[in-house]
Amino acid sequence: MEKFNIHNRRYIGNKSKLLEWIFEKIRENTIGNSFFDIFSGTGSVSKEALNYYDEIIINDFLFSNNVIYKAFFGNENYDKKKLEKIAIGINSQKYEDLEENYFGKNFGDKYFGKKDARRIGFIREKIETKKNENKINEKEYNILLSSLIYSIDKIANTVGHYEAYIKKSVKDDALFFNLIKPLDTKEKTIKIFREEANKLSKEITSDIVFLDPPYNSRQYSRFYHVIENLVEWEKPELFGVALKPKEKNMSDYCRSNAPKVFDDLVKKLNCKYIAVTYNNTYNSKSSSSKNKISFEEISKSLNEVGKTKIFEKEYKFFNAGKTDFKAHKEFLFITEVK
Repeated sequence: MEKFNIHNRRYIGNKSKLLEWIFEKIRENTIGNSFFDIFSGTGSVSKEALNYYDEIIINDFLFSNNVIYKAFFGNENYDKKKLEKIAIGINSQKYEDLEENYFGKNFGDKYFGKKDARRIGFIREKIETKKNENKINEKEYNILLSSLIYSIDKIANTVGHYEAYIKKSVKDDALFFNLIKPLDTKEKTIKIFREEANKLSKEITSDIVFLDPPYNSRQYSRFYHVIENLVEWEKPELFGVALKPKEKNMSDYCRSNAPKVFDDLVKKLNCKYIAVTYNNTYNSKSSSSKNKISFEEISKSLNEVGKTKIFEKEYKFFNAGKTDFKAHKEFLFITEVK
């Protein structure tokens, strides 16, 4: 059975294709043995950091990302054969006579086919039951949940996020449950958090801090609300055409005060070096794509705390909407803190 690697899902702002360039520059311009990825997103940057650093600190405010980090990076023991047996059982289950459930009722014939949505709800309940009955440990629970997230991403009726579903006939009966492939981190020190970045920054000391904040108005907790709902499994009431719960877990980096919040973060960091990635979507035609922090504001904040170098690379930006980013560039700021 083929297994998912950490980069095998769709995610806005994914830096997977830039990793070689990013770490080449970081390695050339910094010295250290600990790496703090404070807006970890997919976790692909932290995965690459495993090749170079002994201590990796991973943080993101989404519940779903936190589960994924624990599944891929956590170095607790787990029973591989047990999980494979569970996966086989899930895929061999006959689903024709399943009763309606929360996930199927809300997301069927929208984000997923009717049968598939019902199956997703059934699998989610099955995972929770196994945990409550102590048939799986915490690591195994996180692996199964992450495997479900990655599996449904392959069949979701979306353009790569869950801000809305595509208004068309939905392919059904397409779900296949594949396990993820956890990383080998036994020789590393791994710390995983789900905290607000500015708060956590005061509590962590690291040689290198990597910053890739959500610069535009797209709130990730809203763009990935279906996945967040699936992970938390509190089954809230949903609203609107997109079937979102009430707002929570919102980021100040997606609001007009983002420059002030970023400046506050930079000044609170306890580190030797700060690396920041930034792309030139500041003048985008789309209001949701337009950056809340300008190139100049980032430069100013970083220069106030140390000597800053700026590197740039032309890059084809993944955009799920209609905005055409021409002459797109990715920038990497590296600051040696005073």
